[in-house]
Amino acid sequence: MRKILVIGAGKSTAVLIKYFQDKSITENLFITIGDISVENAKNLANDHPNTKAILLDVFDQTSRQNAIQDADIVVSMLPARFHIEVAKDCLTFNKCMVTASYVSKEMQELDTEVRGKGLIFMNEIGVDPGIDHMSAMQVIDRIRNQGGKIILFESFTGGLVAPESDTNLWNYKFTWNPRNVVVAGQGGAAEFLQEGTYKYIPYHKLFRRTEFLEVEGYGRFEAYANRNSLKYQSIYGLEDILTLYRGTIRRVGFSRAWNTFVQLGMTADDYTIMNSEHMSYRDFTNSFLAYSPSDSVELKLRHYLKIDQDDIMWDKLLELDLFNPNKKIGIPNATPAQGLQKILMDKWTLDDGDKDMIVMYHKFGYEFNGQQKQIDATMVSTGEDQTYTAMARTVGLPVAMATLRILNKQISLTGVQIPIHEEVYAPILKELEEYGIIFKEKERDYLGYNPDGVKG
Repeated sequence: MRKILVIGAGKSTAVLIKYFQDKSITENLFITIGDISVENAKNLANDHPNTKAILLDVFDQTSRQNAIQDADIVVSMLPARFHIEVAKDCLTFNKCMVTASYVSKEMQELDTEVRGKGLIFMNEIGVDPGIDHMSAMQVIDRIRNQGGKIILFESFTGGLVAPESDTNLWNYKFTWNPRNVVVAGQGGAAEFLQEGTYKYIPYHKLFRRTEFLEVEGYGRFEAYANRNSLKYQSIYGLEDILTLYRGTIRRVGFSRAWNTFVQLGMTADDYTIMNSEHMSYRDFTNSFLAYSPSDSVELKLRHYLKIDQDDIMWDKLLELDLFNPNKKIGIPNATPAQGLQKILMDKWTLDDGDKDMIVMYHKFGYEFNGQQKQIDATMVSTGEDQTYTAMARTVGLPVAMATLRILNKQISLTGVQIPIHEEVYAPILKELEEYGIIFKEKERDYLGYNPDGVKG
């Protein structure tokens, strides 16, 4: 049998494993799931006859190398920073590799050696990055092949709660790593292009510069800018483009309310708070406000951020129990971001019956035969339950599909790759449609940002 090693039994792996198991007879596959928690691996294996679970610590060289050496292809579902350990062994033992993570500098440095051995290390083939690359390149290549010129590309993705499970004032729950949500946007200004002008949004202004989107059947959303959109100029071959912007989708009103935490300093992750373990939520909130011998914490916060008592933002803050004197942070030497994450997880963790939702929205502006046109493409995927989530489906399925196609020698590329080539994206996007991951395209008039042609 052909042996697939999957390293990491986290949240996104369930759908991936099920795909391999469903194909195991027709494709002659045997799946090994390696994880530092063998129980997690066994749960995913689910007593399937063509699957086994093993204990695999990525930092234990012997167990890691033995498992990789025994495989025909390796899928790393580990946190991104650990892929390089796996990649080096794959190079040593001549194994192809697939990950859903962004290509790191260390991974890119292996490109020449990987090519030299005729191997492929496919990265960025989850949802974002992944499905965003493939769906964007499919339309971009189609426009180019018809003789059009791309002048605008905007791309937005959000991991959200499904409408039927949307039960709080923030219209949001954690569907992925909460830490990534709390520290989103930090580490530098957002950089992008609008109508040929370079634009920058510093972190402290990021959540007050949003764009609105309408998705048929799902209503209105907003998006804030991702950190660096400009790198996609070279990745997608858009050197002459006028507008290039990538962002994160939330429900309308989320960003304005989230900005409260940014302005208070609660999202900071570069220092620790004294006595955080015993600090109440109320004390935590108060620690970011000026001292007053008479004013309450509530009054100080409202005055500081100029929030009226009848503002919906105020109700959102109350809903989070920010002023509760009895709930404790309970984390020794917590950073502000860790304290905030603890508070939010009380309210934003998915309940047993909750479902998540992935929303993706692309805008393509182009010139064709002297006319300016636009295509909007949208995709919405809703999860089944807490195991087979929309996030697990949209990450796991493209990873699994790419793995099988590499194993079947249906991808001829070598080196460190991402899925921007037609031989990769065309068949995978077609197969994803069988699983309900479908893009709906709509032709519309091109507006850009300056219909009057004024330089912005």
